[in-house]
Amino acid sequence: MAVFVMLHVAAFAGAGLAFMLLSWLNLFDHPNERSSHASPVPRGAGLVLTPVLAMTVGGIGLYAPNPPASAVALAAIVGALGLVFWFDDRRGLPIWFRLAAQIAAIAAALYVMRDLGPFFGGMLPVWLDRALAGFLWLWFTNLFNFMDGIDGISGVETAVIGGGVGVVAALTGAVGGLSLIGVALVAAATGFLWWNWHPAKIFLGDVGSVSLGFLLGWLLLLLAAHGQWAAALILPLYYLADATLTLMRRIVRREKFWRAHRQHFYQRAARGRLGHAGVALAVGACGGVLILAAAVAAKGWNIPALVVAAIAVAALLHRLSRNAPVGW
Repeated sequence: MAVFVMLHVAAFAGAGLAFMLLSWLNLFDHPNERSSHASPVPRGAGLVLTPVLAMTVGGIGLYAPNPPASAVALAAIVGALGLVFWFDDRRGLPIWFRLAAQIAAIAAALYVMRDLGPFFGGMLPVWLDRALAGFLWLWFTNLFNFMDGIDGISGVETAVIGGGVGVVAALTGAVGGLSLIGVALVAAATGFLWWNWHPAKIFLGDVGSVSLGFLLGWLLLLLAAHGQWAAALILPLYYLADATLTLMRRIVRREKFWRAHRQHFYQRAARGRLGHAGVALAVGACGGVLILAAAVAAKGWNIPALVVAAIAVAALLHRLSRNAPVGW
């Protein structure tokens, strides 16, 4: 409990420090036709949150009993990735460079994790198992960045996935340090939410959202490598569904799907009757159901858990669609 409180306070204070620093540097996210905010907001809170989380993960890797073997290396990789995307927030980097940095980080992490068991239950050859894990990790890192589009949603989702990973690891005894990392993510996310809840005073920026997506993807792959593939799919299921369905819809409409937009289910609902806070609370409520479903899956009831999770996510998507502006 003391560690949770310390990290919560550190995240809260760090976000406040980032607010002052970014304001002084005049690094603001100015609203445009694709924005969900109406006035300039400092962007780049991940400049402080990413090092805090990296040091926490590294410390758990060094000192916690039975930590994930890759924790220390992952902490260094997260720090390096955050540095790259801090430059992206400041000056803007080409898409190819952003993608290359993520691929390099994932390749390095998978190399460090080479002694882990298969991610897909041994159903695939080793090379294909690793390649598919890398592709899904890359997709999740980017979709987490795509989904960081309204106040509060990334903090809520981080708390959901971190809390869910902690619960599943505690129930299964998969890796002791994994529970601690999950708790650390919940503490950091809730500390950041004091500043990011609507109306947000500060945004994560790519330095925060890309680093968080990468770190959460690592935790989900660790669950899968320890036989908890169903829980690893259930916990991020809302983000996976919203991002993937929106991408497919844009491809079918022959839109330039790689460009920023406001067509996600959550963005539509935030512009409609629910507003930013209402959407974030709905995502959190669905996340609570997903954590319970993941706990059920951890006990071996994979199919019922997946069915419950799918129903919960479908209900959330329906609610978000119903509260979108007319004609979407």
